[in-house]
Amino acid sequence: MRLILASAILAVAAAAGAHAAPASIAPPVVSPQPVAPRAYDPAPWWMDKPVIPAIGYVTTEVPANRANLSATYDAVDREVADATKAAAAKAKAISGALQAFGADKVRVETRFTVTPLYEQYREKSGAMVDNQRADKIDRYQVSVAFEVEIRDVRLVEPVYAILMSAKPSQSGAPNFYLEASDAVRTEMFRLAVEDARKRAEQAAGAAGTKVGAVRLIDPTARGCETDELLALAGRIYDNAVPRPVAAPRAAFQAQGEVQELVVTSQKIARNAGLRPEDLQLPVQPPLERLTGKACVVYSLG
Repeated sequence: MRLILASAILAVAAAAGAHAAPASIAPPVVSPQPVAPRAYDPAPWWMDKPVIPAIGYVTTEVPANRANLSATYDAVDREVADATKAAAAKAKAISGALQAFGADKVRVETRFTVTPLYEQYREKSGAMVDNQRADKIDRYQVSVAFEVEIRDVRLVEPVYAILMSAKPSQSGAPNFYLEASDAVRTEMFRLAVEDARKRAEQAAGAAGTKVGAVRLIDPTARGCETDELLALAGRIYDNAVPRPVAAPRAAFQAQGEVQELVVTSQKIARNAGLRPEDLQLPVQPPLERLTGKACVVYSLG
């Protein structure tokens, strides 16, 4: 009887196992393979055929065409209204003389500050100390600061003379700089492209071949700085020496127009009690270096 019952149990278990879902098997763990670093840059589209890239360099020296001047004027009085009135009158006279040059040539910026001057007392050690209290204000100092941007450097001398003739409490030396025009930048790029052509022709001739059609012109010159030929290479053009070229001509107004502006500003200054013609000093703008480059890719053969 027991043997029959055990056989029945085994038969039921076998039938249940036949209908049960198969056990899930975990997929094998595959370790990711390390990706080897790329040894070369991908070749650009213009290298599908033999080419010769060339960078043209130009450098020149152009006279500075901008200048900045600064000056500060103070008025001191026991009443803040009187000090402000005196400072405003001086600022108005200076502004009138400077505005005669025209806003396209001389731009003026002014700032006002009011500083209380306190009563002072001497300590036992002999040092002077201010009474930093509102009820101990002795006088008021009103300062007007001028920041002048000169866009025609031939006007630096008369503008400087006007600022100095008003007896500033502080002043700065002329600060010259170059603001290259679009015409000058375009001319520099044209000269750089010409230089690239000469470099390419010399290199092709030395290699026994000829320069063909242009495949790429890049004004940023980055197109000629790929590293697809040598792994981990540095930029091969960084140390090239630019060739000097003649300075592009800058467009100036007629000298007679500038002289007329100077005379007009001097009349306004004299009417305000200033004599700038007595303080005009010779000023020579410095030369500023300007460089340009361009990448040109030519086909060979």
